[in-house]
Amino acid sequence: MRVEENNVQLDRALLYIRNLDSCPPSYLYDPARKDFFEVLWLQDEYPLHQTTPELAAVRGQWVYLMPPYRIHQLNKAGKKGILFSFKRELLEEEDKEFALDVFRIFNISGEFTIMQLTPDKVERLNKVYELLEAEYKDNSGNLAMIKSLLKVFLLHLIKMKNEEFTSLNINQKRAYEFLLLLEDHYIEERNMQFYADKLGLSAKRLNQVLKEVLNATSIQLLHDRLILEAKRQIIHSENSIKEIAWVLGFKDRPYFSRFFKVHTGQTPEAFQKHVKHHVETLQNTLVS
Repeated sequence: MRVEENNVQLDRALLYIRNLDSCPPSYLYDPARKDFFEVLWLQDEYPLHQTTPELAAVRGQWVYLMPPYRIHQLNKAGKKGILFSFKRELLEEEDKEFALDVFRIFNISGEFTIMQLTPDKVERLNKVYELLEAEYKDNSGNLAMIKSLLKVFLLHLIKMKNEEFTSLNINQKRAYEFLLLLEDHYIEERNMQFYADKLGLSAKRLNQVLKEVLNATSIQLLHDRLILEAKRQIIHSENSIKEIAWVLGFKDRPYFSRFFKVHTGQTPEAFQKHVKHHVETLQNTLVS
């Protein structure tokens, strides 16, 4: 089974790998890109976002981990490195600990994670990446092999991230399980009792856990997810604001516009204009 067609149809692919200098601009604007976890590995480059003054001036190896449905857009013009994206179907989610760790390192509740790689980490990742890329390019590429190599690559990233953070405690695991459930059900399920029941908690206890781990209540996280998807739709889809409101389960456009403005400080139309101006005037940045 192939993971990508020769003539790339991103909506039919499970895995997508390119050197940045050969990645077509159309990839950035493909609506199907929303379904992919994305690993951007910059090589001998400066970081792409505003970080500390000390790190901003450091040329080196940087890995950006971007979850599905993010609103950040990468302008990669002139950058050296690797881009590879994969769908959730390639993850072995029956291994719950692994799936939770993947969601954690990709910062599923936020926008992206960035890691600076030391030479020994580069060497470790390179060994696995070369095998993954070779299997990907093989016309008879074995899907089971690709899934296994991807898992090893991600386990290396998890291990590297764990060197910075302590292991998850029970409440951290509950919080990330909530985020997984939210990802699957946020449009049709707005009742927080649904999520609490799935996790075997009371709604009150669920909020206590989420406040402790993520500093937000379940309803705040639901609203954040709806706003994130609304922004993504406004940026990347061809739907009208009215159609976006309907897709997200809002009963009418005025209600959606009020909801959006309360949470972002601007109307959907104003946000759309702002993003268009940003993309047209700024280069080599991550934009929101």
